[in-house]
Amino acid sequence: MLTDIETFQETLAASGLPPVRSGRHDGGEFRAAVTARDLGPLKAVELVTPEGECFRDARHARAADEELWQIDLMTKGRARVEQGGGSADLQPADLVLIDPARPVRFASTASTHVTLLVPRRELRLRPGDAARLTGVRIRGDRGPGALVFSLARDMARSLSGFRAGEAGRSAAAVIELISVALEAQLGDVPPDADDALCDRVLGYIEARLSDRELTPARIAAAHHISVRRLHRLFEDQPLTVAALIRRCRLERCRAELARGDRTVAAVAARWGFADPAHFSRLFKATYGYNATALMSSNRARMVKASAVRSEEDGGAHSRGRRSRGAVNRGDERHPHAHVRGLEPRGCPGLLRGLRRGRRVRGT
Repeated sequence: MLTDIETFQETLAASGLPPVRSGRHDGGEFRAAVTARDLGPLKAVELVTPEGECFRDARHARAADEELWQIDLMTKGRARVEQGGGSADLQPADLVLIDPARPVRFASTASTHVTLLVPRRELRLRPGDAARLTGVRIRGDRGPGALVFSLARDMARSLSGFRAGEAGRSAAAVIELISVALEAQLGDVPPDADDALCDRVLGYIEARLSDRELTPARIAAAHHISVRRLHRLFEDQPLTVAALIRRCRLERCRAELARGDRTVAAVAARWGFADPAHFSRLFKATYGYNATALMSSNRARMVKASAVRSEEDGGAHSRGRRSRGAVNRGDERHPHAHVRGLEPRGCPGLLRGLRRGRRVRGT
C-alpha cells in the first residue's frame, strides 16, 4: 500500500497509464495501490485510491495515447467521469469508455477500479460512435457489460502463466467482448445530430487528400457550413481539421514510399505537399526517420528480389547450381538493413475512422 501521493504518482506513471494531475484528495491519511498486468496487447491496471479528484488536460496528452482506448470499471465506491459533452456517474460494476488523447476529469469516493488499455487498432471505433460513447455510463449489472465487468474485475491480479499464443488469443476474446458491450450501448444512446455531418466531412477529406486546395474553408463551403461550425465539429477530437488532413496525407505518402519506386519529391507532390524540404522535415518529425530511408529500404528489397529470381532462373538450366529457392534464403541482410522494420504496419486509428460504414468492430 502506498502512503504518499508522490510515490503513488510515480508508480502510476510506471504502470503505463496515461498521465493525470492530482486535483485534491480528502486530506486524511493517504492510502493507494497500483497493480498492473499485461495480456498480449491488453494492459489491466487495478487502482485503489482515496477520495479526491484528478484531471488530464491537453498539455499532458502524449502521442502514444492517440493509439489507445481506455475502459474504466468500478469495483468499489463511486466516481464521476467527465469527457467532452459526456458525464458518467459510476457505481460498482459500471463501465465508461475514455479517450486518453482528450481532456478528462475524475472525481471519486475512496474506491477501487480496474482500467483496461486497448490498442485502437484492435478496438476500432468510428469517430461518430466514439463521440456517442466516451464519457457515458455503461451498466455492468446486465447484458454484455456484466460479462466485461466480471472478466476484468480480477484481471489485474490473476494474469500470470500465459504463454505468448495463449495471451494473444485471450486478449482477443476480451476485446471482442468489449466490442459487443459497446455495440449494445450504441443502441441505447441517441445519435448526435452532428454525427452524420461529421461522417460526410471525413469522407470528403479522404476522397480529396491529393488536392492541394483542400482546406478547412473549402470543406466548410462544400458542406454549406461556416468554418467555425466545421472546427466545432472536431473540437473534441485529438486533431484539428488541418492537422487531420496533414496526418492522413503523410500516411498515404508513407505507404506509397514503402511499396513504390517513385522519388520522395514525386510522392510528396502527389499527396499535396508542394515543398519537398518541408515535407521531409514534417515526415521525420512525425515518424522519427527520413522518408529517403524508407525509399532506400524498398529499393534494396526490389534489387534483392530481382537477383534471387535471376539466379533461380539460371539454376533451372544447371543441376550443378544450388537448388531452386535456396539462394539467400534466410539471409535478410542488405545494404539498408538498418532501416528494416520501417515499412507501414497498417493504418492508424485516425485513418480507420475515415472509412465510412464501419461499425464498432472493424473488419
